[in-house]
Amino acid sequence: MGSDDLFKKRRENRKQRKYEYKIPKVNSYLIVTEGERTEPLYFKGMQKLIKEKVGGIVDIIEQPVIDIYGEGCSTARLIEVTDQIIKDAKIMYQNVWVVFDKDDFEDFNQAIKDGVNRGYNIAWSNQSFEYWLYLHFNYSDSALHRHQWSVKLDELFKKYNLGDGTYQKNYEDIYNMVDMYNGVDVAIKHAKRRMAEFEKGGYQPSEYDPGTMVHKLVEELKKYLE
Repeated sequence: MGSDDLFKKRRENRKQRKYEYKIPKVNSYLIVTEGERTEPLYFKGMQKLIKEKVGGIVDIIEQPVIDIYGEGCSTARLIEVTDQIIKDAKIMYQNVWVVFDKDDFEDFNQAIKDGVNRGYNIAWSNQSFEYWLYLHFNYSDSALHRHQWSVKLDELFKKYNLGDGTYQKNYEDIYNMVDMYNGVDVAIKHAKRRMAEFEKGGYQPSEYDPGTMVHKLVEELKKYLE
């Protein structure tokens, strides 16, 4: 009887080890965002297009795994949440991206350093993700408060008759909206222009206002659409 119990215990241990083993997954992306609405909806728009584009050509390229979490927490806490998501995941993500804004958080620079030290890619924006959205329409190097970027987006959504004519954070189709007139490529070009000086070094992210690194993540995902 005792040997039967030992056998059962060993079998359960093997099952547990098998479950805990994480398989490295090629073309896999974990995207964890500070915002609960605009940011995840933007990237889910890309995710949907990628599935439609790549789904029928799996013999050419393995369809990417893109998991998106909108967490709604502060910058430093977001790094901890990302740690836990990775720990609980059944696969080993090849690419981990954390997306957050400066807003009024004073731990902005430290959160970026903590993420980088863990091997994460940080798609930060100073002051807000709305600056990245604005770049889909126009270039700007004006240091504005995040609320002012929302006001500017309101004007653009009215001008181009997007959504209900005002900028809102819950548009499920936000990616396609701002991609009007090839807006995503325009935003990438504008972001590279703005961040060229930052890339030379000598600046803290909190000092570089406005600024954004979101284009680096978008470029990574856009390769599946080209």
